[in-house]
Amino acid sequence: MRKEIGIGILTGLIANVVGVYLYIMAFSSDAFMTTIQKSMAQGYFGKIVTLGAILNLIAFFLFIKKKQDYRARGVLMITVIIAVAVMARKFF
Repeated sequence: MRKEIGIGILTGLIANVVGVYLYIMAFSSDAFMTTIQKSMAQGYFGKIVTLGAILNLIAFFLFIKKKQDYRARGVLMITVIIAVAVMARKFF
Protein backbone atom coordinates (compact mmCIF):
# COMPACT_ATOMS: atom_id res chain seq x y z
CA MET A 1 0.00 0.00 0.00
CA ARG A 2 2.76 2.49 0.92
CA LYS A 3 4.64 1.65 -2.26
CA GLU A 4 1.54 2.36 -4.37
CA ILE A 5 0.95 5.70 -2.65
CA GLY A 6 4.63 6.54 -3.12
CA ILE A 7 4.37 5.80 -6.83
CA GLY A 8 1.34 8.10 -6.97
CA ILE A 9 3.21 10.88 -5.17
CA LEU A 10 6.18 10.53 -7.51
CA THR A 11 3.86 10.53 -10.52
CA GLY A 12 2.15 13.66 -9.23
CA LEU A 13 5.46 15.47 -8.74
CA ILE A 14 6.71 14.50 -12.18
CA ALA A 15 3.41 15.51 -13.79
CA ASN A 16 3.56 18.87 -12.05
CA VAL A 17 7.13 19.57 -13.13
CA VAL A 18 6.33 18.54 -16.72
CA GLY A 19 3.22 20.73 -16.62
CA VAL A 20 5.22 23.75 -15.45
CA TYR A 21 7.81 23.12 -18.16
CA LEU A 22 5.18 22.78 -20.89
CA TYR A 23 3.35 25.89 -19.72
CA ILE A 24 6.53 27.96 -19.73
CA MET A 25 7.60 26.68 -23.13
CA ALA A 26 4.16 27.37 -24.59
CA PHE A 27 3.51 30.83 -23.16
CA SER A 28 6.88 32.42 -22.47
CA SER A 29 9.30 33.93 -24.95
CA ASP A 30 12.18 33.76 -22.45
CA ALA A 31 14.30 30.76 -21.52
CA PHE A 32 13.01 28.35 -18.89
CA MET A 33 15.27 29.43 -16.02
CA THR A 34 14.86 33.11 -16.90
CA THR A 35 11.09 32.74 -16.70
CA ILE A 36 11.36 30.94 -13.34
CA GLN A 37 13.60 33.67 -11.94
CA LYS A 38 11.35 36.46 -13.22
CA SER A 39 8.22 34.79 -11.89
CA MET A 40 9.77 34.38 -8.45
CA ALA A 41 10.94 37.99 -8.41
CA GLN A 42 7.59 39.32 -9.58
CA GLY A 43 5.50 37.04 -7.39
CA TYR A 44 3.58 34.91 -9.86
CA PHE A 45 5.53 31.66 -9.57
CA GLY A 46 2.69 30.11 -7.58
CA LYS A 47 0.31 30.68 -10.46
CA ILE A 48 2.65 28.87 -12.82
CA VAL A 49 2.96 25.93 -10.43
CA THR A 50 -0.80 25.81 -10.03
CA LEU A 51 -1.33 25.73 -13.79
CA GLY A 52 1.34 23.04 -14.06
CA ALA A 53 -0.71 20.87 -11.69
CA ILE A 54 -3.38 20.44 -14.37
CA LEU A 55 -1.47 17.39 -15.59
CA ASN A 56 -2.13 15.82 -12.20
CA LEU A 57 -5.78 15.59 -13.24
CA ILE A 58 -4.82 13.36 -16.13
CA ALA A 59 -2.70 11.13 -13.90
CA PHE A 60 -5.40 10.99 -11.24
CA PHE A 61 -8.19 9.98 -13.61
CA LEU A 62 -5.93 7.51 -15.40
CA PHE A 63 -5.21 5.76 -12.10
CA ILE A 64 -8.90 5.80 -11.18
CA LYS A 65 -9.84 4.28 -14.53
CA LYS A 66 -7.22 1.53 -14.08
CA LYS A 67 -8.60 0.89 -10.56
CA GLN A 68 -5.28 1.83 -8.95
CA ASP A 69 -6.86 3.71 -6.09
CA TYR A 70 -3.77 4.00 -3.90
CA ARG A 71 -1.76 5.57 -6.71
CA ALA A 72 -4.63 8.00 -7.34
CA ARG A 73 -4.59 8.78 -3.63
CA GLY A 74 -0.87 9.60 -3.87
CA VAL A 75 -1.47 11.98 -6.78
CA LEU A 76 -4.28 13.64 -4.86
CA MET A 77 -2.10 13.97 -1.75
CA ILE A 78 0.73 15.68 -3.61
CA THR A 79 -1.72 17.97 -5.39
CA VAL A 80 -3.15 19.09 -2.05
CA ILE A 81 0.36 19.56 -0.63
CA ILE A 82 1.33 21.71 -3.62
CA ALA A 83 -1.86 23.76 -3.28
CA VAL A 84 -1.24 24.36 0.43
CA ALA A 85 2.41 25.28 -0.23
CA VAL A 86 1.43 27.77 -2.94
CA MET A 87 -1.23 29.27 -0.68
CA ALA A 88 1.17 29.48 2.27
CA ARG A 89 3.83 31.15 0.10
CA LYS A 90 1.29 33.70 -1.07
CA PHE A 91 0.06 34.68 2.39
CA PHE A 92 3.24 34.34 4.48
